[in-house]
Amino acid sequence: IIATIFFAFQIYCDFSGYSDIAIGSAKVMGFELMENFKRPYFSKSIGEFWKRWHISLSTWFKDYLYIPLGGNKVGKLRHYFNLFVTFLVSGLWHGANWTFVLWGALHGMYSVFGRMLAPLRKKLTAITHINKLPLLHKGLQIVLTFTMVSFAWIFFRANSINDAFYIVRHLFTDLGKATNFTYLVNSISVMGLTKFQLLVAAGGVALIEAVHLVERKGSVWDWLSSKPVLARWTAYSILLTATFWLAFSENNEFIYFQF
Repeated sequence: IIATIFFAFQIYCDFSGYSDIAIGSAKVMGFELMENFKRPYFSKSIGEFWKRWHISLSTWFKDYLYIPLGGNKVGKLRHYFNLFVTFLVSGLWHGANWTFVLWGALHGMYSVFGRMLAPLRKKLTAITHINKLPLLHKGLQIVLTFTMVSFAWIFFRANSINDAFYIVRHLFTDLGKATNFTYLVNSISVMGLTKFQLLVAAGGVALIEAVHLVERKGSVWDWLSSKPVLARWTAYSILLTATFWLAFSENNEFIYFQF
């Protein structure tokens, strides 16, 4: 479970990171590129997730596959078919491997069933009155969406179908030992992480989400610019130091370079 969650953030940081590099490089040369990620893990549904994740590719599939197939301007069954096919093709776009096909199929099913069950969700909301607790309601939606997306990432990351299903079968193995600190430390060691690396990873995830929370109200740079000079330059120095430290710690290619 820990590895699955961390991979969700790894692939986000990987792809969003080099998208930001491209956007920044283009801006230096006077070009404005579209934003490619908008806090996707704060999405309250799979549909919203795909409006926030890899926006350029999602838009391309929408314009050149989903809409030509008929989009949502058709009957329900055909609409569901169009959705499923679009996600299936998006899986194939990532590679001719059954793992990517299943990843796309999962998101297709998420989208189809999400629309099919919309009336039921409305009834449950009316019965439970959970909408009267908007923070809790939104939080549950975000957690559920993130869980579904993370589960699908298992198939995206796995080297083969067998590997993916092995991970799924063992996902909750020894879950009862999760409160055992020694067991957790040993599990982390098996994943190849030291305690320090785990702390850095967890701290990085926390920092990312903190930035995302700030971005909900506006640009993080505008927010930082409003702070005193000492606070600003302390933040700049920390970011610059972290950038150099991480850049030279290991030589890993971007995950998305293979696509």
